[in-house]
Amino acid sequence: MGRLSVLAAMVLMFSAISLVTARYQARQLYNQLDKYTTQAEDLEIDWRKLQLDRAQASRNAHVDKVAREELRMNVIVPERTIYVSQPSVNPSSANQAAPAVGSRR
Repeated sequence: MGRLSVLAAMVLMFSAISLVTARYQARQLYNQLDKYTTQAEDLEIDWRKLQLDRAQASRNAHVDKVAREELRMNVIVPERTIYVSQPSVNPSSANQAAPAVGSRR
């Protein structure tokens, strides 16, 4: 009877230690889950902010402001525009001056 009582006490101690260990691990995993959930929410907020920044940066008003202030670009006006035209080429003189494409010499 004494041996049976010792064996029962050892099994009881083992199960109690296992229970404490399992609860500790469950608590650790829950804390880790909570931390990762918070991190995922923070990343989602950052993603939404980046999408808003991208939308704002691609607006015409913002592009125009950057072009004027940072790149110092101006609006094109006809008075300041210079037009360049090519001289007309005779088709007969152009054939004699340039070799045909794909011909070998």
